[in-house]
Amino acid sequence: MRAAVMRGPNNLVVDDVPEPKPGPGQILVKTIACGICGSDLHFLKFAEQMVQVGQELGPIGTSGLDLGRDIVMGHEFSAEVLDFGPDTQGAVGVGDSVVSIPVMLTGSSDPNNMIEPIGAYSNTYGGGYAEYMVLAAPLALKIPDGCDPRHAALTEPMAVGLHAVNRSGIKAGEAAVVLGAGPVGLAVISALRRLDVEPIVAADFSPARRKLALTMGAHEAVDPREEPAVEAWRRVDGVKPVVIFEAVGVPGMLDQAMKDAPRMARVLVVGVCMENDTVRPIIGIGKELEIRFALGYDPFEFASTLNAIASEEIDVRPLITGEVGIEGVPQAFTDLANPDDHCKILVTP
Repeated sequence: MRAAVMRGPNNLVVDDVPEPKPGPGQILVKTIACGICGSDLHFLKFAEQMVQVGQELGPIGTSGLDLGRDIVMGHEFSAEVLDFGPDTQGAVGVGDSVVSIPVMLTGSSDPNNMIEPIGAYSNTYGGGYAEYMVLAAPLALKIPDGCDPRHAALTEPMAVGLHAVNRSGIKAGEAAVVLGAGPVGLAVISALRRLDVEPIVAADFSPARRKLALTMGAHEAVDPREEPAVEAWRRVDGVKPVVIFEAVGVPGMLDQAMKDAPRMARVLVVGVCMENDTVRPIIGIGKELEIRFALGYDPFEFASTLNAIASEEIDVRPLITGEVGIEGVPQAFTDLANPDDHCKILVTP
């Protein structure tokens, strides 16, 4: 089968690879659509650092990953069920369109080894930048009738935004500032809108992304070079308790957010910074700030996000700015470096 293959850091090629075969508890699926995630862009560039971080994280990390072996990325996918592995049953059937949390159940009794990632962090289970994948049968969710599977492929990234909002503890009657209107920031904005948080102030250098932020539910979207986001919040509200979402992930952002935050504010970090960074604890102490971090989502958040997309409570169509076949994946990685051109590119084998 054809696949976009990572062969070492910063090396993405299209090649023929063996077609996977489903084992017990697994299903074989054909990829319908797979979003290119910013974390995959990060992984291609910072693979060695991420493996090192995985070793430092211990059992929850990815220390066993071998960068000398092929890796097929892609964890934001929808797919069609083709076949079941031996002695396997599930709530879905052949021909169904499905999504899944991108992990494989290993059958291990060790809590630290019960799952293995699908996609970027696995040498064993390739992701959606390929024609076919294997998924864990118990985790596959049927896409509701009438829902475009291309839209359902965005369940994973939109669930990331929902989890970040849930982790923040924000509620109606509070305000939000979202730093960064890339796919993660836009997912955060969507989740905030569904909670009736008002106002939602977004900040991004890109005019295209500021426009998308307003489309997804922000009440104000500013260029931070012209007006800092927290100053914009003070202009449009300035009274309600505010939660600041850091969704950029570059050095200096967290320190700046702490510096700009009003006293007793909460800061939720969901942007992935892969470089060393510095914060000044005295700023947090002096303002009595609360800082939390968010990663991923839980199965309930994932399922509820799928249902929200299917019911059009979440309209993901504005986020899809391009589609490519497998042959076009390397160029799409390059194109995504320009935030004014693209938000989410789907791989449709």
